[in-house]
Amino acid sequence: MELVFLALLIFLMALALGSGYPVAFALPGSAIVTVVIAAIFGYFATGNPDAYFAQGGPWQWLSAGVTNLRGVYWEVERDTLIAIPLFIFMGIMLQRSKIAEDLLVTMAQLFGPVPGGLGISVVFVGALLAATTGIVGATVVAMGLISLPAMLRNNYSKSLATGTIAASGTLGQIIPPSIVLIILADQLASAVDQAGTARKALFKSATGELSMPSSFDVVSTSAGEMFLGAFVPGLLLVGIYMLFILIYALINPKVAPAVHGGTFDRAFFTKLALALFPPLGLIFLVLGSILAGIATVNQAGAIGAVGAIMMAGYRLKDGEKGAFSPVLLGLASLVLIFVVLLVFEPNVKSITSTKDALGIALGVIGSVGLIVSIGWSSVRALKIENTLQEVMIETAKTTSLVFIILLGAAMLTAAFRAFGGEELVREFLNSMPGGFWSKFIIVMAVIFILGFFLDFIEIAVVVVPIVAPILLADPSANITAVWLGVMIGLNIQTSFLTPPFGFALFYLRGVAPPIVKTVDMYKGVIAFISLQLIALLIVGLYPQLVNYLPNRSSLLSETAPPPRNPRLDYCVDEYIHDQFVTNGAAINSAIAEARQLNLDYLPKRLKSNLEKSFDAAATAPELMAQSWAADEVVMKAVPGYLPVQQTVRATESEIRDLDEEISRLKTDISRIHSEEDAAIKKKLEDAVARHEAERAELVAQIPADWKQTYAAFKKLLTEEKILRGKFRRAAGEGYKPVAETIAILKSNADYMALKPDLMKISEELPSGDPAALVEAVEALSSRLNDIEGASDVSSGLSKVRRALRAKTPDVEGAVAEMASTLEAYEEQIDWRNRAETNLLPTLERYEVAIRGTLGLREQRRLDDDQALFVASCQSGHRNVSHYF
Repeated sequence: MELVFLALLIFLMALALGSGYPVAFALPGSAIVTVVIAAIFGYFATGNPDAYFAQGGPWQWLSAGVTNLRGVYWEVERDTLIAIPLFIFMGIMLQRSKIAEDLLVTMAQLFGPVPGGLGISVVFVGALLAATTGIVGATVVAMGLISLPAMLRNNYSKSLATGTIAASGTLGQIIPPSIVLIILADQLASAVDQAGTARKALFKSATGELSMPSSFDVVSTSAGEMFLGAFVPGLLLVGIYMLFILIYALINPKVAPAVHGGTFDRAFFTKLALALFPPLGLIFLVLGSILAGIATVNQAGAIGAVGAIMMAGYRLKDGEKGAFSPVLLGLASLVLIFVVLLVFEPNVKSITSTKDALGIALGVIGSVGLIVSIGWSSVRALKIENTLQEVMIETAKTTSLVFIILLGAAMLTAAFRAFGGEELVREFLNSMPGGFWSKFIIVMAVIFILGFFLDFIEIAVVVVPIVAPILLADPSANITAVWLGVMIGLNIQTSFLTPPFGFALFYLRGVAPPIVKTVDMYKGVIAFISLQLIALLIVGLYPQLVNYLPNRSSLLSETAPPPRNPRLDYCVDEYIHDQFVTNGAAINSAIAEARQLNLDYLPKRLKSNLEKSFDAAATAPELMAQSWAADEVVMKAVPGYLPVQQTVRATESEIRDLDEEISRLKTDISRIHSEEDAAIKKKLEDAVARHEAERAELVAQIPADWKQTYAAFKKLLTEEKILRGKFRRAAGEGYKPVAETIAILKSNADYMALKPDLMKISEELPSGDPAALVEAVEALSSRLNDIEGASDVSSGLSKVRRALRAKTPDVEGAVAEMASTLEAYEEQIDWRNRAETNLLPTLERYEVAIRGTLGLREQRRLDDDQALFVASCQSGHRNVSHYF
């Protein structure tokens, strides 16, 4: 019966959406109605309102929906949602202030003489507007009003002209900052948690181990990473569009003839600069601040909103005297603030000189100037055609629409899960042959078809929470959330192009002249839908296009994970292996040179540590080679092992499901005690018998030699794991003592500078004031904390301090301890001086030689070259399912 109500839920939702009922009410309304109907039927049919729910009851699922609503509504600090109104405001402000119009006119004149130049200019402007607005409707309408008449006047094919405008207008769905990407990031963040839990459960059930290595965890995403990941695919799509128009125009000049006219004089280039550079500057500030890690998505959205107001401030006064005064004041203020941050260290609490006061004063002037500039531009936007108020009202409407749909989708998702829909989808996808890619292709095909009928928001908030955890949990592809999000974003983009409900087509139909038929538009978008599918295929085959920039940004940032992070293990090992392949001779030579050093005069412990370190370093290359050889053995065994393993795991999954069902049925049977329910009890017992028979058949399908096959392969994995562990330990043992010794010898000057204070305390001990001497000893001890290898002296001073701080100061004991401390100090001076001359230069050369290999995991962070290598390595998707 659960499936009946699940079908009813889907039917009610489709009926409400198809009849034109508002999405914001169709989604939660269909969920509430279906849950209530299921509860009523359950109560009257069985006396239990919970009867027709997969688990739980109506009140539980209604409260789950409310909890989801509160989670979305109250968590106002959620990075992915706060940015939405900011970017919407930015886009609408740029469209209302006619900056988009200026850009279209000038770029059309610039590209006109090129075959297909008008079409190329539309794509170029569409990309720029996408990067500054992200509002599809506004972009399509603006380009339709301005470019379509010009393209038709110049004998462009109606289908090519309308297809180019519609496709270019939808670029805002994938080129950041995009509302689609923000919503997808929000949905995928929770999907990652579910997928991580499912993968851990899969690992535990498959291997019997309680904890899964963190390197196998599902990689999450954020709005900023989604922006970074979508950047290259967005540019790829733009390039494909432009290339298609150019080639099409060259093959058939009649469909997109070159347009000659206009003069490229100083006035034109001045107009071009004023139209092009401000939007480019805003793109640089918004996206550049995110890409560089300077600003979060929220902060970048605020920058974009303020930049749009300032640009509107001069555009609305176009041609009038003083039009650029506010923006020039703002730019001057920004330059002043930048200079202050560069030259001074502005901090009101730490003003100690005239220079500090000057820096604060200049910073205040710059800040006030920037505030005045923003306020001045805002007043202009408010007074001229009431632009600011209209933009704010439109922003509030659009933002409310987005958030209400998000809230409604939370209710719908809860109802879908209540009737076992999520489990049904999971079972269907997991039962598909072909592994991850068959599941992925089916999901993408469903999203593509839904794009014919639904808006991107409905798809993102209804479909993604259901299918994303299933796809992300699959270790056979080990995909990242950002790659999945970008792939879905590219696919969702078709929802604006595909007939019969492509919104871009509706927008364009509203502004197109009667001479352009709807059929022309449908013909025009077919080619661009095909191009979009080609881009989708390219990004699917080369995940590096998506993953590289987020990885690069993460590994080069100030908060980059250290090389020791388990998530980086495989790629760090690959980097070390690559370095040994290219520079192995030099590294081995440095190790051999270090082993020839005379260490006899060093303290016994230090000498022993260095000798063990050199021995460990000498064995590390061979251990590394063995670990990679073991890895190759595993990789050669995978093709033969993996099909058997996947078949067995699928069978075991079915067995577990049957076990759960059998357990549930037996529980129901145990609760039946009345003779009146004997028929029901017999029915349940028959169901148990059928399930047990099915279970026996499944158990028989598992190959008889599976345990031996699994044990043999696991042995290979264990050998590889042991060898990698030995190599990593040897590398650490080969580097750390050397680094510690170098630090000790480099602190010689500070160590020698201790002698006057030590002698002074020694001389004052017999007759000095104990309290004053304790303060002197403590001050000297704090200095010793910063000097490497001075632990003996520090320990001696601690004993002196304890003797002086006794209730009855033990001056004689303190004098004796101080004498022992001075003796230990003098002993160190001898070997320190010799080692600084004879050992330090060679050890420093040796440390540099092994720092990027054996010592890599001991560093605080990767350097730029290492980070780029690891980022590139991590950008691909590595199948780890054979570990499960």
